[in-house]
Amino acid sequence: MRYLDEFRDREKARVLIREIEGLVRTVDIAKKRPIQIMEVCGGHTHSIFRYGIQGMLPKEIELVHGPGCPVCVLPMGRVDDCVAIASRPEVILTTFGDAMRVPGSKKSLLQAKADGVDVRMVYSPMDALALARKNPQREVVFFAIGFETTMPSTALTILQAENDGISNFSVFCNHITIVPTIKAILDSPDLHLDGFLGPGHVSMVIGTAPYQFIASFYRRPMVVAGFEPLDILQSIWMILKQIKEGRADIENQYARIVPDAGNSPALKALSRVYELREFFEWRGLGSIDHSGVKLRDAYAHFDAERKFAIANVKIADPKSCQCGEVLKGVIKPWQCKVFGSACTPETPLGALMVSSEGACAAYYQYGGTKTHMVTA
Repeated sequence: MRYLDEFRDREKARVLIREIEGLVRTVDIAKKRPIQIMEVCGGHTHSIFRYGIQGMLPKEIELVHGPGCPVCVLPMGRVDDCVAIASRPEVILTTFGDAMRVPGSKKSLLQAKADGVDVRMVYSPMDALALARKNPQREVVFFAIGFETTMPSTALTILQAENDGISNFSVFCNHITIVPTIKAILDSPDLHLDGFLGPGHVSMVIGTAPYQFIASFYRRPMVVAGFEPLDILQSIWMILKQIKEGRADIENQYARIVPDAGNSPALKALSRVYELREFFEWRGLGSIDHSGVKLRDAYAHFDAERKFAIANVKIADPKSCQCGEVLKGVIKPWQCKVFGSACTPETPLGALMVSSEGACAAYYQYGGTKTHMVTA
């Protein structure tokens, strides 16, 4: 297939659903309990609800929504630190639009902006670097978030700043890594997952080899999936086929975009600029070893954490918010006691209601409740 509408073909979807239904009838697990497949990436969560994929599938398959939305896992303490940096009079704080609304313990960046703090939305870190060139008397800080998908653009911007001799640019680094996160999920006693839809965008950078431990050690199949309806349905079919055959392999459905070896120039930039943190705090998930990165000492002069003293205090989510349970796939968004009432996209209590990739926001936008699922 060559064109986007071909990946949304209704008749092809019906064929795949019939194939999935046939496979489910032959899988022993489905006779005892639902087959649980986790989509790690928030982009997949959004597509699943946008196209009503859960409602197309047989009841024996349960899609579990993972922690693959980087905005959603920002802990309150890091948001508070960012607001503190932004509040300094010499600073222009730049960030992506969805990060502006993530609630901290007192306010979000958007609320800080309304209070007069100089917070500006950008589309890339290069926009922030351009702003630093235009404002040499101000310190321009880029609030860097995201998995390996967005790490290269931040790294390359830092290298460009070094090459251009720009000294009034720095990065508040909150980039996180996917592999330790999946391992933490697999080690969780709360879940029994039967397979994974692998993240397409992350895999475009890192390739498929880093996931091999999932198959070889945990004996779970993973299929790296694209984001269109037929991509997701075919990937689910591939997972079921592995389960039926008693296999646990890492397969690449998204081969038109994802090279198995990853993106070599991007990986070189990551290795040059970043090193792993000993641990990093995740909203709702707690501390996960080696799950975040920081700038190497050679680039300390671009590190906002070293330029500015920050409190780095851990702050618990509101007790009424159950983002942690949703992030781990233990409950569905509609099972949270504040979903759709106290917590909405207009007044989010938790980060999962902020980003369009958050499971709660996707449920809310597309009517994804227990009784309102879109069918094919």
